[in-house]
Amino acid sequence: MTAEPQAARRAPAGATAAAAPATRTARRKTTGTTAPTLRFERTFAALGHRVLAGCDEVGRGALAGPVSVGLVAVQLDSVRSLKGVKDSKLLSAADREAMAPLIKKWCPAWGVGHASAAEIDLLGLMGALRLAGTRAWTQVRGTLTPDVVLLDGNHNWLSPAVQASLFDDVEEVDEAACTAPVHTRIKADMTCLSVAAASVLAKVERDALMTEYAALHPQYGWEINKGYATEAHRAAIDLLGPSPLHRLSWRLGSARSDDEGPAAGPLGG
Repeated sequence: MTAEPQAARRAPAGATAAAAPATRTARRKTTGTTAPTLRFERTFAALGHRVLAGCDEVGRGALAGPVSVGLVAVQLDSVRSLKGVKDSKLLSAADREAMAPLIKKWCPAWGVGHASAAEIDLLGLMGALRLAGTRAWTQVRGTLTPDVVLLDGNHNWLSPAVQASLFDDVEEVDEAACTAPVHTRIKADMTCLSVAAASVLAKVERDALMTEYAALHPQYGWEINKGYATEAHRAAIDLLGPSPLHRLSWRLGSARSDDEGPAAGPLGG
């Protein structure tokens, strides 16, 4: 066998050491296999916070069924890691269902709130997310009150929206809504354990609801698609029309013009 030229086998000094970590980092970013940790959550302890709630939503882009919001509270001075938790999208249905009871034992308080398709139509998506989040917040507060919330994404839809008033010194705020400061973080469901745990609980509850609804409306395949915009789901809507559990203010069927916007989403945005 012909020997490989020496120059081809030897990289410049230091090149391999520099390239390998970069390659591993790139692989972790593309595969999403790095397990979430409590590293970011613990930075809030230095700011004087004691109880943090991780928060995430599921069902935002579905055509039918609720949006669901999970909240998982942790005590920053004593919380420990929980192996196996990842963003719900990275776990199989069986793994999510196995993790849910472990998460509920791991955290001192948790909650999952839902806002129905009819409430989405009435309030809009952001208003419905806030309503579902308020319901989850109320459940958590039955045990303890977090003093800070870490929310996945870049937009705070959880805090109450202040309604305009006829009088400058009067503000109308939902008294049940989250009163803790909310910090948003992009990809928190991938990197922060409390948020990943919240996503798992929300996903498990919402999937169970959609499976129950599928028994009432079997023609849409919700036990499989969970209300999301699959080709078969849209075709069933085209053929049969929407059910009362569809988001009627959304573009639902597959027959639409190119200028109508996204394939799934609320009308007007």
